[in-house]
Amino acid sequence: MNTRKGSKINQLLQSQPKGVVFLASWLSKNGYSADLQKRYRKSNWLQSIGTGAMIRTGDEVDYQGALYALQKQDTSYIHPGGKTALSLLGKSHYLELSKKKVILFGGKGESLPAWFQNHDWNVELNYYQSGFLPKEFGLTQIESKSFTLQVSNAARALMECLYLAPKYQDLYECYEFMEGLNNLRPKEVQKLLEVCTSVKVKRLFLFLADKAKHSWLNHIDIDKIDLGEGKRSIVKGGVYIPKYQITVNKDLGLNDE
Repeated sequence: MNTRKGSKINQLLQSQPKGVVFLASWLSKNGYSADLQKRYRKSNWLQSIGTGAMIRTGDEVDYQGALYALQKQDTSYIHPGGKTALSLLGKSHYLELSKKKVILFGGKGESLPAWFQNHDWNVELNYYQSGFLPKEFGLTQIESKSFTLQVSNAARALMECLYLAPKYQDLYECYEFMEGLNNLRPKEVQKLLEVCTSVKVKRLFLFLADKAKHSWLNHIDIDKIDLGEGKRSIVKGGVYIPKYQITVNKDLGLNDE
């Protein structure tokens, strides 16, 4: 009996990489009943970090290990986005003077579980639900410690930055990010721009790419992208860019007509 118990817990621990969360719902689906989970906690194999979530006792788990569980043990599309994704992709190098800020995006109506929100991951979590881009578009896999994690690719990440601008994300910083994206794939960008429902994001993205003089912009078919109608004021007291019918920061509008 003890051998069978030992074998079952060993199978469980070997089934998932180190540094990740175990969802109680996933455990139940894979033959580990609530009573068995309780025994594992009592025997100190697993420890609870909140209702519905456990980790290996003594394991070091960060927010990425929690996201792994949401993505791989559940069907969540919650992922690192914006400048967090750009940083993970090596496209942005920024330092936070205080506790590290992490930007997460999820689909419309997709909430972070309470255990995720309440646990101290030693980062400041900023979570945004939005449907301005389809949740399955523009995602890529990165290697993170002992597992892979789904994050926004560079084009989607920048669009997420622009979605947050100017209230939660500095627009000039978005331009600095755009300057470094000189090797985006036109087909991927085209697809994202066509499915994006935010006129603000699309106009700003094209404007910044134009300002950065990226060659891939020449391969984008603007006629297939719905840029809406009328003028859009992104910031007050800024400079108007007639080509894209937007008002942006004065420092961004310099040398533009």
